[in-house]
Amino acid sequence: MKNAAQKIVISSLFAALICVATMLIKIPSPLKGYINLGDGIVLIASWILPLPYGLIAAGLGSALADLFSGYVVYAPATFIIKALMAVVAYSCYALFVKKAKSTVSRVFSGILSEFVMILGYFLFEGVLYSFVPSLVNIPANAVQAVAGIIIGVILITVFEKQNIIKLLK
Repeated sequence: MKNAAQKIVISSLFAALICVATMLIKIPSPLKGYINLGDGIVLIASWILPLPYGLIAAGLGSALADLFSGYVVYAPATFIIKALMAVVAYSCYALFVKKAKSTVSRVFSGILSEFVMILGYFLFEGVLYSFVPSLVNIPANAVQAVAGIIIGVILITVFEKQNIIKLLK
């Protein structure tokens, strides 16, 4: 990406994609949350965009999906959790890719990033509903995490083969 305006436009597009992917399929989880496919796009944005832009795209797109879907109480926590996911995915990928293949680095950074998501929602729901009941959402969040990693790795591989990433940078 050559200038700030282009970075803002691409980040906005990713925020919109994250919002739509999150809202596209929503499977209710036991504690008033929902399983979604947005994490795959959160990871892609984190691997492609420079850190502050990926962080904002991930947090904003996911929080907007919560607001538009009626999960208003989750929106602030979602913004923070997804932004932290982006920081972890970006930083770990940058660190791992120096020592391992690109796909392996993405999988490991995705796992660590998704751990942040699972822990973040456990803590948020623990404060909101109590910690024992919030344990029930860990398996649902883990399913979302695995789906996000698989979707993210597959799509970014396709993007690389089609030279889409070079166009974005």
